[in-house]
Amino acid sequence: MLDQRIIEFLSKLPAPKGIPSGVEVMHPYTDAGVMRLVRDFYTAFFHDNEKRTGLFGINPGRHGAGLTGIPFTDPKRLRDDCGIDNILNSHEPSSEFVYMVIERMGGPSSFYKRFFISSLCPLGFTEEGKNLNYYDRADLQKAIEPYIAKTLQQQIDLGLHQQTAVILGAGKNQKFVERLNEQKSYFGRIVGLPHPRFIIQYKRRFLDDYLDIWERTLTEVDNAHSGLLG
Repeated sequence: MLDQRIIEFLSKLPAPKGIPSGVEVMHPYTDAGVMRLVRDFYTAFFHDNEKRTGLFGINPGRHGAGLTGIPFTDPKRLRDDCGIDNILNSHEPSSEFVYMVIERMGGPSSFYKRFFISSLCPLGFTEEGKNLNYYDRADLQKAIEPYIAKTLQQQIDLGLHQQTAVILGAGKNQKFVERLNEQKSYFGRIVGLPHPRFIIQYKRRFLDDYLDIWERTLTEVDNAHSGLLG
């Protein structure tokens, strides 16, 4: 079953090697409490063998997957939207936007039957206690590329469609995976979407427009994978 493959993948994730000085790796999956939430979530929404469309963010942040183990899902969304109780207390702006999209597309049960949300790098980074994207430092990006290449293939092998992947972060994140895809041929097509954090922080007055863009794009990709568009 897909849920068991995902849980096993996360529970056995090694920490990347060669990380530059001053950068710390967030590995929430070594925590028993996080793994309980992970098991509950994936058992609830991924207990089948249907293929999903992969949505890949950058890397986990401190207030979302860094706490819950579930990408783009902070404690509030995990509890209120997914029905998985937890005692954690944090808010992640990216999670707020993603769950607006999920609600538009039928709610978590319907959405997660079709989509698998993750990150290009499944583990996160901090520097001086603040979130760090893998591409924020050239030495970190260089060090982490082999790890991303390996774990991205492992995520695809869990049971993802390879016709199209959706990249969350239509800028540096998308350019990185496009270059990697040219070498590895993971996907036939890469589709980029504006990152949720960017939308919430800088474009909130255009929120409905961005929700429309996300919903329209994800529906088109899902229909293509379902064979409805040939």
